[in-house]
Amino acid sequence: MSTETTTQPFRHPIINCHTHIFTGDHVPPYLAKTFLPWPFYYLLPISLVVKLFRFWYNTVYTWQFKPWYNQLKEIFYKVKMFAARYGLLRFFSFLIGIFLVIQVFFILFSWLSYFSSPSTSVNNSFENLRSWMWSHGLIFIPASVRGKLLLVLLLMLFYKSGRNLVWVALKKIWSFLGILSGPDTKDLARRYLNIGRFAFYKQQTRVFGRLKNQYPAGTGFVILPMDMEYMSAGTLKKESIYSKQMQALAALKSRLDKEHVIYPFIFADPRRIIAEGPLQFDYRVDNGTVILHDCFIKKYIEEMEFSGFKIYPALGYYPFDEALLPLWKYAADNGFPITTHCIRGTIYYRGRKKKEWDIHPVFNQAKGNDKYEPLKMLEVENKDFANNFTHPLNYLCLLEESLLRKLVANAKDDKIRELFGFTNLQTPLLQNLGHLKICFGHFGGDDEWNRFIELDRDNFGNQLVRHPEKGITFLTDEEGNHKPGKPEQLWKYADWYSIICSLMLQYSNVYADVSYILHKPEVQPLLKQTLLNPKLRTKVLFGTDFYVVRNHKSEKNMLADMLFYLKEPEFDQIARINPIGFLSNNRKTVTAI
Repeated sequence: MSTETTTQPFRHPIINCHTHIFTGDHVPPYLAKTFLPWPFYYLLPISLVVKLFRFWYNTVYTWQFKPWYNQLKEIFYKVKMFAARYGLLRFFSFLIGIFLVIQVFFILFSWLSYFSSPSTSVNNSFENLRSWMWSHGLIFIPASVRGKLLLVLLLMLFYKSGRNLVWVALKKIWSFLGILSGPDTKDLARRYLNIGRFAFYKQQTRVFGRLKNQYPAGTGFVILPMDMEYMSAGTLKKESIYSKQMQALAALKSRLDKEHVIYPFIFADPRRIIAEGPLQFDYRVDNGTVILHDCFIKKYIEEMEFSGFKIYPALGYYPFDEALLPLWKYAADNGFPITTHCIRGTIYYRGRKKKEWDIHPVFNQAKGNDKYEPLKMLEVENKDFANNFTHPLNYLCLLEESLLRKLVANAKDDKIRELFGFTNLQTPLLQNLGHLKICFGHFGGDDEWNRFIELDRDNFGNQLVRHPEKGITFLTDEEGNHKPGKPEQLWKYADWYSIICSLMLQYSNVYADVSYILHKPEVQPLLKQTLLNPKLRTKVLFGTDFYVVRNHKSEKNMLADMLFYLKEPEFDQIARINPIGFLSNNRKTVTAI
């Protein structure tokens, strides 16, 4: 008898290219700033949410595992069943339930009036009804808040209809949040709840465990820290500052290094680089090359072998800030990837708009008679002008030599001009950033994917269909003639999906991940279509945005969705193959376990 053995072809492990494990302690307290008017946002600090959730998980949540809880649960069961088995008791139970519903109804109506004032006719009817019931002895509402809460609790514990009544009241409050300061307030509330959900864990290690346990063994994770100390939303406690966050992340990496499951990034904020100077980032120029001196970034990127850089321009800076240019030259020459936040959202700069932000530092707009002036940024609200920092067209200023030349020419530090080999505005730079490795986190956002689908008559959106090998040309017309006003048109009218795809097609090291947006099933058809393009197919990365996306779906759910919507070779391409090229650098190649 002969036996045959078959071996499965080797498959690289899954790598999730976009996750977070920072805790609630790393978030500044006043995220509600600009959502709620002064001084009300001081009443809702993120620290309060964290404390409430930790109290819940450390005390109330643990009750269910106590012997006395099971005994009390059994008593409740016996009381309910005793009343259910005897008709007279059922009748009395029904009357008590009606009594409690009446009391709680008036209590909740009074509380809801603080959030949304009823109309005069409704309020008059309510007062008349309450007066009539009071005169007939049908209302007995305690004066104290504790007494009122006790009635609400009794109704919720013993009567299903009571839980439904309270649920309706909570939904009313939730609806009110949507109109309190605009529709984005609900999104902020979800973010608060999401942070609170993981606030039970004080250590990033515990949060990482929640992530890792939802994936097959050997799965790798890109861990993206957050540095929000410069977003003007309050200060952090000393034990929760960015450097402490990074120390804990380094300890986690050191412990898991042999498993090849963690790829932490460094957060780069130009304001921290300026504030901390050589302690944060220090270098010298050697024949157009950046050589790092001992500093924070060298410690983490070279000594601890962190895998790349994370930026979040919506916090109040452009990705081409002068303080970042030498760091990007170092990253480009060494093959280190940069993941940038590229979606509209609720985390952005909370301070006042600065005067210099009224115009774009690089792009121009038509003035008439073939004259141009700086592109004006006329947005007033934070949630609007923050998108100017997030806009994907900003990265053309790094990738395109002629635009980078303009930035280098205007640099305050002569060291920048030396680094890039600047001669004058008419002469190309000796060094450029065309090889910079960038990943657009969230691929511009599902709203921009919908724009691409819906704008069937849009010339820019149709360029990907007409020219699948290059997409939109950014500085010229289709015949190659220079058009100085084209960036203005793209900035104002082109969808972000088309811009990002065109950058991916034209620059060899530009990627995009589908984190956060993949929770929506409606993006899947366009994702499959995107993967039909042979160039784009090698540039799309799997990522989820854990734990930010948890208010929509769990990691297990999203992974199952991806395996359902995509064919196995498609999923393997974005989750197993593409991440290797993205994460590998000149110092270290990402290999299988």
